[in-house]
Amino acid sequence: MGNTKHEGPMKLEKTPDPKHWVSPVPFGLGKIKPKHIRDTMKVMWENKDNLPYATRILTKGVCDGCALGVSGLQDQTLKGPHLCTTRLNVLRLNTMPEIKEEVLHQDIGELRKMDSSELRKLGRIPYPLSRKPGENQFKRISWDEALDKMAAKVKNIDPKQLAMFLTARGITNESYYVAGKVARFLGTNNIDNASRICHSPSKTALSRSLGIGASSCNYQDWIGSDVLVFWGSVAANNQPVSTKYMYAAKRKGTKIIVINPYYEPSMDEYWIPSIPDSALFGTKIADDVYQVNIGGDIAFMNGIMKHWFEMEEVQQGSAIDHDFINEHTNGFTELKEHVESQNWGDLEQSSGLTRERIEELAMLLAKSKSGVFVWSMGLTQHRFGTDNISQVANLAMLKGFIGREKCGVMPIRGHSGVQGSGEMGSDPFVLPGGGFTPENIDRVQNVWGFEIPKWQGDIVGESIEHAILPDDHERKMKMFYTSGGNFLETMPDPTFIKQCLEEVELRVHQDIILNTSTLVDAREEVLVLPAMTRYEQPGGGTSTSTERMVYFSPEIKGPRIEEARPEWEIYMELAKRVKPDEKHLIEYENAQQIRDEIAVANRNYDGIQHLKEQGDVFQWGGAWLCEGGECPTPDGRGNLLPIEIPERRKTEGRFYVTTRRGKQFNSMIYDEKDPFNNASRYDVLINEEDAKKLEIREGEAIVVYNQYGKLNGYAKFANTRSENVLVYWPEGNVLIPKGVYEKYAGIPEYNTAVIVEKAETFHAQKDTKYVEKRVEELEMETT
Repeated sequence: MGNTKHEGPMKLEKTPDPKHWVSPVPFGLGKIKPKHIRDTMKVMWENKDNLPYATRILTKGVCDGCALGVSGLQDQTLKGPHLCTTRLNVLRLNTMPEIKEEVLHQDIGELRKMDSSELRKLGRIPYPLSRKPGENQFKRISWDEALDKMAAKVKNIDPKQLAMFLTARGITNESYYVAGKVARFLGTNNIDNASRICHSPSKTALSRSLGIGASSCNYQDWIGSDVLVFWGSVAANNQPVSTKYMYAAKRKGTKIIVINPYYEPSMDEYWIPSIPDSALFGTKIADDVYQVNIGGDIAFMNGIMKHWFEMEEVQQGSAIDHDFINEHTNGFTELKEHVESQNWGDLEQSSGLTRERIEELAMLLAKSKSGVFVWSMGLTQHRFGTDNISQVANLAMLKGFIGREKCGVMPIRGHSGVQGSGEMGSDPFVLPGGGFTPENIDRVQNVWGFEIPKWQGDIVGESIEHAILPDDHERKMKMFYTSGGNFLETMPDPTFIKQCLEEVELRVHQDIILNTSTLVDAREEVLVLPAMTRYEQPGGGTSTSTERMVYFSPEIKGPRIEEARPEWEIYMELAKRVKPDEKHLIEYENAQQIRDEIAVANRNYDGIQHLKEQGDVFQWGGAWLCEGGECPTPDGRGNLLPIEIPERRKTEGRFYVTTRRGKQFNSMIYDEKDPFNNASRYDVLINEEDAKKLEIREGEAIVVYNQYGKLNGYAKFANTRSENVLVYWPEGNVLIPKGVYEKYAGIPEYNTAVIVEKAETFHAQKDTKYVEKRVEELEMETT
């Protein structure tokens, strides 16, 4: 950990600089871009029935959108107000009234005709609900009835048959902590959270490479760094406030590099609404874009290192920081031998980039004295995600970009709740303050006062799959307790997931709104519990940002859903019913007591107990983890790791496919059109030359298919790497294989090989053996 403290927000240069402008035409007229003013007016209209409350949420609460950590309208990076459309889009979740009774209790078949966007707009869940097989509508029940049913089920099953999950929907550290504690109190380690489905390889890789599990640096380190690299991250779309930090970095001379199969329009040009000259004339963000193959990042990074070693042969110290390597790392010789043995032809083929292009970035990085590497799901959601991130750590260590100002590695988080979720222990592989190790188990047991089960818990994907095990199997999931989340729209193979959810005996959905998974049958009963938002939580709550800032978000006065309860309180009440004789071990009178205990259970969070007022914040670990190169590993050194190039599982004429986000927040879709490229949800982004080879015209109906499923869509010509196509998520999940998890971190694979055809060609084959033969060929290539 570091001793240097974050110095607080810095001033932003306000004098316009035309060299960064996109165009002298004001407001990007005639260009495809987000309509920030229009969208803001739309949000105001949607919240017109609760505008004073909505205003208090925006000006007093901590953002429940992305994990940049905006408290009120301020953050710890730059002075001045910050507000983005992502936060505005989710605002209505907090201000809308309850679902009308006649709508909520209508025939379940009518509700099932709605998609999740339509269900969301119905309003908040007003009170506990029940629905059993054969019942065609939800029935209102009391809290006591709901909790007694849940407690009875927990008592009657093996703890290994209970699984819990928490989404990132504005959930506070307090709720994550109590959920993790309650799970172990009830005897199960099957507890998971949304963070793992996005960034578990980041934590796993950074732990083995550097001994850390979070960003080593701050957003301020972007500003004035020599180079800022976004690897598989579309921060402008997913974390829009970050464009203000990019603007500040550009003004300080920082080179911004984007590495992505698709030439992302939002990372090329952006109109930042809170900066006058950018709002008028736009800002050119990326200085260069490297369009790597889907899954080609490891080869690309090996190529960069290979060129560095070639440079070192000519002049030592021209590319690598030998002082840092010698004093603070292990494994340099092994890494060097591994990289030098790589063949340039293999590196080019796998990465999709020429040797000349790889050497361009290698030279830029070699000349840079500082640099920050930022990444997201474009690197993590692969069957080799952990290796991807260890490669990033390799690059950072070879350059000495660790533990000092303007340098670092940053897994940028997509939701305000996820950084704290694992750190609070709501994860099968961790407990508060550390991993699921004998030493940490003993330590936490002493804090909690009860024995923690020692068996390894399942990740949520495995838990769901275990619902279809035989009834007498000890791991068959019989009760699934999920706080938010919609696995029908977030996991691969939605049809299979629906089958699994239907096999669960008791399914409990604790949420603020309905979604499509809430309406799926269960073998015995579905319970729906109304939760409070973070702004309603008595005593306030905390959340942890990407840069490890722990913010206090106060309770905000306003209308309430009468029967909604704080999430941590619901977990606690269940535990007390299951083990009434031991309820003193799990009982809290208020949120402050939870924070007091968190400070002891997770020693990094010593300070959370002092967060009590609006604006209170502290950063655990100091400004830079591994400060001065000292890593929290057993020997204090980072580990350079040789990483093999993954097998490319496709041949000529086939395509790699990956998923993309449009105007949405997680699985919540807010518009059918992508504001950055005008694509619709079923458009398939394809390279124009690839399409021409297949005689596909733009806008033409096409079919994308493989052995897992098929997607009927439309060709949308886009600047993508050849032989790589993008589909929107979650619509494209039908193409993704189920049950494929990364071996180190358990993240699902969200990329695969597909066939792309004109729809008329696909449907013209009267003999289904044609499609079966093509799929069989593809299956042989990808296994």
